[in-house]
Amino acid sequence: MRHPRIVIGGIGLAVVAAVGGVTVAAAGGSPTTSAPAAGHSAMPATVRTVPATVAGKTETILVNAHGLPLYFYRPDTATKSFVTGGLARLWPPLTSAAPTAAGAGGKVTVVNDANGQQVAYNGHLLYTFTSDHPGQVTGQGFQNFFVATPGLTPITAAAARAGTAPAAPPSGYGY
Repeated sequence: MRHPRIVIGGIGLAVVAAVGGVTVAAAGGSPTTSAPAAGHSAMPATVRTVPATVAGKTETILVNAHGLPLYFYRPDTATKSFVTGGLARLWPPLTSAAPTAAGAGGKVTVVNDANGQQVAYNGHLLYTFTSDHPGQVTGQGFQNFFVATPGLTPITAAAARAGTAPAAPPSGYGY
């Protein structure tokens, strides 16, 4: 009778390790995440452009320093992230005290919010998706997240105060 308990205990540890691995990866800023845990800034977050296949079509998208696609969350405003808790574990916020941009013509800023010093592009707070890998876009349109592109229409703090979120881009790709 001890054997089934050992197997169940081992499965439980594997689940805890898997969940803990996501947390540790997020805290350590590994290549599979966009940033350290909320409230902590590490190296500057470089936002750059690369071509990628999005929904079967080659597009120019924004990626982080590790080449992971960057997304924006439609319900967010220019001053407030609605990505917290379990959602933030699936969609880690890109945080940095001193972000840089390469090849992207928009404005890169830092917004102090619940996720710490979160990076924004043209007023859109940025996130990665835990299922993505460099060169792979899997989160397009999932859970109200859309791939960030260099032509992403700016949102402003005035729109945030008015309580208006940006409409879905006509093409679905942020331009």
